[in-house]
Amino acid sequence: MKKIIFIFSILLISNNCLAAASSGSGDGDGGTKINLYKSAEKLVLKAKKLEKKNKIDKALKLYSKAHDRLVKAYKKDKKNPDILNYLGYTLRKKGDFEKAEFYYLKGLELDANHLGINEYLGELYVQTNRTDLAKKRLEVLKGCNCEEFEELKELIEKK
Repeated sequence: MKKIIFIFSILLISNNCLAAASSGSGDGDGGTKINLYKSAEKLVLKAKKLEKKNKIDKALKLYSKAHDRLVKAYKKDKKNPDILNYLGYTLRKKGDFEKAEFYYLKGLELDANHLGINEYLGELYVQTNRTDLAKKRLEVLKGCNCEEFEELKELIEKK
Protein backbone atom coordinates (compact mmCIF):
# COMPACT_ATOMS: atom_id res chain seq x y z
CA MET A 1 0.00 0.00 0.00
CA LYS A 2 2.87 2.37 0.82
CA LYS A 3 4.38 1.69 -2.61
CA ILE A 4 1.12 2.62 -4.34
CA ILE A 5 0.86 5.89 -2.39
CA PHE A 6 4.52 6.62 -3.13
CA ILE A 7 4.09 5.98 -6.88
CA PHE A 8 0.87 8.02 -6.95
CA SER A 9 2.63 10.92 -5.20
CA ILE A 10 5.53 10.81 -7.67
CA LEU A 11 3.12 10.80 -10.62
CA LEU A 12 1.16 13.70 -9.17
CA ILE A 13 4.29 15.77 -8.52
CA SER A 14 5.76 15.09 -11.96
CA ASN A 15 2.46 15.95 -13.62
CA ASN A 16 2.36 19.30 -11.79
CA CYS A 17 5.98 20.00 -12.77
CA LEU A 18 5.22 19.27 -16.43
CA ALA A 19 2.18 21.53 -16.37
CA ALA A 20 4.18 24.36 -14.80
CA ALA A 21 7.02 23.94 -17.27
CA SER A 22 4.76 23.93 -20.32
CA SER A 23 2.87 27.04 -19.24
CA GLY A 24 6.11 28.93 -18.80
CA SER A 25 7.80 27.87 -22.02
CA GLY A 26 8.09 29.91 -25.20
CA ASP A 27 8.62 33.62 -25.29
CA GLY A 28 7.56 34.32 -21.73
CA ASP A 29 3.90 34.91 -22.43
CA GLY A 30 2.66 31.36 -22.83
CA GLY A 31 1.99 32.05 -26.50
CA THR A 32 -1.75 32.51 -26.12
CA LYS A 33 -3.42 35.23 -28.12
CA ILE A 34 -4.66 36.89 -24.92
CA ASN A 35 -1.22 36.88 -23.32
CA LEU A 36 0.42 38.15 -26.50
CA TYR A 37 -2.09 40.99 -26.70
CA LYS A 38 -1.86 41.83 -22.99
CA SER A 39 1.94 41.87 -22.98
CA ALA A 40 1.92 44.08 -26.09
CA GLU A 41 -0.59 46.40 -24.46
CA LYS A 42 1.69 46.75 -21.41
CA LEU A 43 4.61 47.61 -23.69
CA VAL A 44 2.52 50.25 -25.48
CA LEU A 45 1.51 51.84 -22.18
CA LYS A 46 5.15 51.92 -21.02
CA ALA A 47 6.19 53.42 -24.35
CA LYS A 48 3.54 56.15 -24.02
CA LYS A 49 4.96 57.09 -20.61
CA LEU A 50 8.49 57.21 -22.02
CA GLU A 51 7.27 59.35 -24.88
CA LYS A 52 5.76 61.85 -22.43
CA LYS A 53 9.16 62.02 -20.73
CA ASN A 54 10.70 62.73 -24.16
CA LYS A 55 12.58 59.41 -24.17
CA ILE A 56 11.68 58.80 -27.79
CA ASP A 57 14.33 56.20 -28.68
CA LYS A 58 13.37 53.98 -25.75
CA ALA A 59 9.68 54.41 -26.58
CA LEU A 60 10.26 53.41 -30.21
CA LYS A 61 12.04 50.24 -29.10
CA LEU A 62 9.05 49.30 -26.95
CA TYR A 63 6.62 50.10 -29.77
CA SER A 64 8.63 47.78 -32.03
CA LYS A 65 8.60 45.02 -29.44
CA ALA A 66 4.86 45.48 -28.92
CA HIS A 67 4.31 45.42 -32.68
CA ASP A 68 6.11 42.07 -32.97
CA ARG A 69 3.86 40.55 -30.31
CA LEU A 70 0.76 42.01 -31.90
CA VAL A 71 1.68 40.45 -35.25
CA LYS A 72 1.86 37.06 -33.52
CA ALA A 73 -1.43 37.71 -31.71
CA TYR A 74 -3.10 38.73 -34.98
CA LYS A 75 -1.98 35.47 -36.63
CA LYS A 76 -3.88 33.64 -33.87
CA ASP A 77 -6.91 35.95 -33.76
CA LYS A 78 -7.92 37.86 -36.90
CA LYS A 79 -11.27 38.94 -35.47
CA ASN A 80 -10.02 41.13 -32.61
CA PRO A 81 -10.30 44.87 -33.34
CA ASP A 82 -8.19 45.67 -30.25
CA ILE A 83 -5.23 43.89 -31.79
CA LEU A 84 -5.74 45.77 -35.05
CA ASN A 85 -6.02 49.03 -33.12
CA TYR A 86 -2.63 48.58 -31.46
CA LEU A 87 -1.07 47.26 -34.67
CA GLY A 88 -2.09 50.54 -36.28
CA TYR A 89 -0.98 52.53 -33.26
CA THR A 90 2.50 51.01 -33.05
CA LEU A 91 3.04 51.47 -36.77
CA ARG A 92 1.87 55.08 -36.61
CA LYS A 93 4.24 55.78 -33.74
CA LYS A 94 7.06 54.32 -35.83
CA GLY A 95 6.09 56.61 -38.72
CA ASP A 96 4.55 54.01 -41.05
CA PHE A 97 1.29 55.86 -41.67
CA GLU A 98 0.23 53.82 -44.69
CA LYS A 99 0.37 50.45 -42.90
CA ALA A 100 -1.11 51.98 -39.76
CA GLU A 101 -4.10 53.25 -41.72
CA PHE A 102 -4.52 49.80 -43.29
CA TYR A 103 -4.81 48.14 -39.85
CA TYR A 104 -7.10 50.84 -38.45
CA LEU A 105 -9.46 50.45 -41.42
CA LYS A 106 -9.35 46.67 -41.10
CA GLY A 107 -10.30 47.08 -37.43
CA LEU A 108 -13.21 49.35 -38.33
CA GLU A 109 -14.50 46.62 -40.64
CA LEU A 110 -14.89 44.49 -37.50
CA ASP A 111 -16.20 47.25 -35.24
CA ALA A 112 -17.14 50.55 -36.90
CA ASN A 113 -17.70 52.22 -33.52
CA HIS A 114 -14.46 51.13 -31.83
CA LEU A 115 -13.50 54.13 -29.71
CA GLY A 116 -9.73 53.64 -29.83
CA ILE A 117 -9.54 52.99 -33.56
CA ASN A 118 -11.71 55.99 -34.38
CA GLU A 119 -9.61 58.27 -32.18
CA TYR A 120 -6.24 56.98 -33.39
CA LEU A 121 -7.28 56.96 -37.04
CA GLY A 122 -8.45 60.53 -36.57
CA GLU A 123 -5.05 61.39 -35.08
CA LEU A 124 -3.35 59.77 -38.08
CA TYR A 125 -5.51 61.88 -40.41
CA VAL A 126 -4.51 65.04 -38.52
CA GLN A 127 -0.82 64.01 -38.72
CA THR A 128 -1.13 63.48 -42.47
CA ASN A 129 -3.01 66.76 -43.06
CA ARG A 130 -6.38 65.16 -43.79
CA THR A 131 -8.42 67.08 -41.25
CA ASP A 132 -11.65 66.50 -43.16
CA LEU A 133 -11.28 62.76 -42.60
CA ALA A 134 -10.33 63.33 -38.94
CA LYS A 135 -13.59 65.23 -38.49
CA LYS A 136 -15.49 62.20 -39.82
CA ARG A 137 -13.85 60.05 -37.12
CA LEU A 138 -14.81 62.70 -34.56
CA GLU A 139 -18.40 62.53 -35.80
CA VAL A 140 -18.44 58.77 -35.11
CA LEU A 141 -17.23 59.44 -31.56
CA LYS A 142 -19.74 62.26 -30.98
CA GLY A 143 -22.12 61.41 -28.18
CA CYS A 144 -19.92 58.73 -26.62
CA ASN A 145 -19.12 61.01 -23.67
CA CYS A 146 -15.59 59.61 -23.70
CA GLU A 147 -12.01 60.83 -23.53
CA GLU A 148 -11.37 59.61 -27.09
CA PHE A 149 -13.81 62.22 -28.40
CA GLU A 150 -12.33 64.99 -26.27
CA GLU A 151 -8.72 64.18 -27.20
CA LEU A 152 -9.42 64.02 -30.93
CA LYS A 153 -11.53 67.18 -30.80
CA GLU A 154 -8.71 69.05 -29.04
CA LEU A 155 -6.15 67.82 -31.57
CA ILE A 156 -8.31 68.90 -34.52
CA GLU A 157 -8.90 72.33 -32.96
CA LYS A 158 -5.14 72.84 -32.55
CA LYS A 159 -4.61 72.22 -36.25
